Amino acid sequence: MTLTTAPSPPAGGGPTPDTSEQRAAFGRLALIVAAGVLAALVTHTASTVAVVLAIVGMIMLHEFGHFITAKWAGMKVTEYFLGFGPRLWSFRRGETEYGIKAVPAGGYVKIVGMHNLDQVDPADEARTYRQASFPRRVLVVSAGSAMHFLIALVLMWAVIVFVGTPSATKVAVGGLSRIDQGPTPAQQAGLRNGDIFVSVNGRRFTSSDALRSYIQHRPGQALAVVVDRHGRTVPLTLTPVDEREVTESGQHLLPPNAPATGLIGVVLSTPLEKANPLVGTWDAVNQLGHYVWTVLGALGQVFSPHGLANYGHQLSGHVATGPGASTANGDRFISPVGIVRLASDAAQSGLLTVLELLIAINVFVGVFNMVPLLPLDGGHVAIAVYERIRSRRGKRYFVDVRRLMPATYAVMVLILFLGVTSLYLDITHPIPNPFQ
Repeated sequence: MTLTTAPSPPAGGGPTPDTSEQRAAFGRLALIVAAGVLAALVTHTASTVAVVLAIVGMIMLHEFGHFITAKWAGMKVTEYFLGFGPRLWSFRRGETEYGIKAVPAGGYVKIVGMHNLDQVDPADEARTYRQASFPRRVLVVSAGSAMHFLIALVLMWAVIVFVGTPSATKVAVGGLSRIDQGPTPAQQAGLRNGDIFVSVNGRRFTSSDALRSYIQHRPGQALAVVVDRHGRTVPLTLTPVDEREVTESGQHLLPPNAPATGLIGVVLSTPLEKANPLVGTWDAVNQLGHYVWTVLGALGQVFSPHGLANYGHQLSGHVATGPGASTANGDRFISPVGIVRLASDAAQSGLLTVLELLIAINVFVGVFNMVPLLPLDGGHVAIAVYERIRSRRGKRYFVDVRRLMPATYAVMVLILFLGVTSLYLDITHPIPNPFQ
């Protein structure tokens, strides 16, 4: 997110492309979009592109939070853009120019008079950010993060109510296996993908591990199984075979001298459970709080002495690979390249995984953006709070932002460093698919 603080254009809005130029620019933009869509279809990456576009949409909703609250507060907003760099297409409505720029790596809203260094037309001074009341300034600069939290909350609610979350007390059939000997015990008994285990020999199981262990200890024993199939109770009888006698693609699953182990030929999974809208609202709020706390802990870990040392080891090439690599490498920032890769992995895993990724991104950006350092939104909040504290008897105190510029540049250098190094790590040592 960027709240731009450049001088506002002269009264009358400054130069605006004429109608023919706007049409030509829109035509070029349409060709670029069409080429992108065609490339996504040809390369079979449409689902990944859809996730990336959803992330771009979240960026613009962040900026819309700043935009709509600034408009409501009576501030002058001169630009609302997606991207940075050369302008691809834009149009003006009233005093605000809307458009798209060439590098879609973010977005920005330009509000006049963000601090004392901004030169503003005297006629616009009353409508600057710096002249607004304390509550309105805090509202405007925190609206971007608030929008991210709102998006995450809505997505969480949608997952809980319409998609469902993994049950903590049920075990289901996630898939049926194949063996060389013919139909598996599960196939012979009539188990189907999606069946939920109600009981086995009268016992209820709340975890896949417990049910798997129970079956493995009973090779050759007939098991009375009751499953829930789309709300209908179905009784079945199946007898686990000895896994030592089973082959798959010509290979024995267990050596002959291994202990006898029961096998029925299913992949166990956790079914999804939906909640009613009222319960879903409460659960979504609780989950949002959990996500925020997790992100705060992760940021603290990254910037702790151990986390910084670990990051240095990663940059020097000491990066773990394979199972458990993510844990061994510790938390780290992810570049746009890494986000696209995660989007691709999530898209292949299904809707629930995509929504969980979008929720995680929204919460992280919402929390990180409120760190009380310029140029982040939290830095503007900190300035507004400090000015409020220093103001006395109706006399407004204004922070001299010039004194904060060294610290601001240091933060910007740190952000740039994290961006470059995370890009390097995402290219040379990509994070293993976390959704497998």
